Amino acid sequence: MAFPYTRPRRMRRDDFSRRLMREHRLAADDLILPVFIHELQGRAAVASMPGVERLSIDELLRTAEQAVALKIPAIVLFPVTAPEAKSLDAAAAWDENGLAQRAIRALKQRFPGLGVITDVALDPYTTHGQDGLVDDSGYVVNDETVEALVLQALSHADAGADVVAPSDMMDGRIGAIREALEENGHLNTRILAYSAKYASSFYGPFRDAVGSAGALGKGNKYTYQMDPANSDEALREVGLDLEEGADMVMIKPGLPYLDIVRRVKDHYGAPTFVYQVSGEYAMLKAAAQNGWLDERACALEALVSIKRAGADGVLTYFALDAARWLKEE
Repeated sequence: MAFPYTRPRRMRRDDFSRRLMREHRLAADDLILPVFIHELQGRAAVASMPGVERLSIDELLRTAEQAVALKIPAIVLFPVTAPEAKSLDAAAAWDENGLAQRAIRALKQRFPGLGVITDVALDPYTTHGQDGLVDDSGYVVNDETVEALVLQALSHADAGADVVAPSDMMDGRIGAIREALEENGHLNTRILAYSAKYASSFYGPFRDAVGSAGALGKGNKYTYQMDPANSDEALREVGLDLEEGADMVMIKPGLPYLDIVRRVKDHYGAPTFVYQVSGEYAMLKAAAQNGWLDERACALEALVSIKRAGADGVLTYFALDAARWLKEE
């Protein structure tokens, strides 16, 4: 029926009716908290990510306590490797007494119900800052890198990680990791595959935080991360990872790739997650600090938009604040 009998604004007039027809809701259950950890004592601010800090393991436990109190389901760990521990073969990545492995054990001992997700990639451990091993020409080799990633993933599972999250974009690594987990008794260790990880310029602050920016220098990751112009390729990558045994898939970054999130969710219906990356966070924080945006309103709007696009959950540096804000509503 046409206007004036049909007036969509009627339902928008009052708060109660807006709430009754709200299609998507954001909750603490949708949030995953990324945390940077380091070997140093205490906390160290990340200059390009206001409000984000590198944490020692004791400080990590304090932050995890906040996450548990706010009912955030999971935390994901990103270690900052000391320069002297980096190498061409990234062997520190699977050291059973490495920083990530010790952090996993500490978290699971103190908070057994908190989901612990670990990043499986070699860039924090390589002297060149690439996500894999390189040949004499500097090209990131695939199969040798996969072998190293399997060792890294197993060391995380052995330490007690609930979810391993390969973020490297090597071909075949999900199948290799799944096979190794099965063979070593880790039947319930989940794999969150970064299936559509784009070669994005929005990662800059993250590389500062994790300490790989200096090593990478003017290098790039175009030979393994996806071209931002491609969409069909994302569906193919996601399909391959699901066939190889991924339990969940990730699209990264978030806001510039909401069309990819929608296509993946509609096509596969699998658990689909999004990483609202460091550059997205830094832009919102910088604008808010300059008084140009309302941080709370814009951060929550951005997170709702990701969920509306089809995401089941979001890795976001706003997780603690967002959970607090939602609790107040």
